[in-house]
Amino acid sequence: MQLTLKELLDSFPQAGKVRHILLRTEKYVTPTVVQSVIATRENGLEGDHYHGPLFKKRQVTLIQFEHLPVIASLLGKDMVAPELLRRNLVVSGINLLALKDRVFAVGDCRMQMTGLCQPCSRMEEALGPGGYNAMRGHGGITARIVQDGAIRINDLVRLAC
Repeated sequence: MQLTLKELLDSFPQAGKVRHILLRTEKYVTPTVVQSVIATRENGLEGDHYHGPLFKKRQVTLIQFEHLPVIASLLGKDMVAPELLRRNLVVSGINLLALKDRVFAVGDCRMQMTGLCQPCSRMEEALGPGGYNAMRGHGGITARIVQDGAIRINDLVRLAC
């Protein structure tokens, strides 16, 4: 029996995993690696510069771990450190774009995708010449928090029930 498009969109058997958590205390500083963070609907990620009620659509940025080698390859490098990409969560094992229009769980918290996380001109500075274009299509997503909770390294990322 062939599944309908709706059934395919609703079918989400795999779960991802949080590989890195990164916070920036100020706008232009290098992100700090942490083991856990508290996420709240009202203020976003505690300790991040996007923390506060003004940033509802961009409370959290997520990027796929699987895209790091692609970005590195496009730059002619062996690897790219997650800190250079300026995203909050690096997640493996799940297609972040498949979460569009869905509420998803990251650890104890729930989020909803608000858009694509396009690269900024700082990628040239962080990654070197060609950094901006290497990130195009690989920048991840932005999300807002819809249910407070803690996020830890190795927490599951999955479609919310």
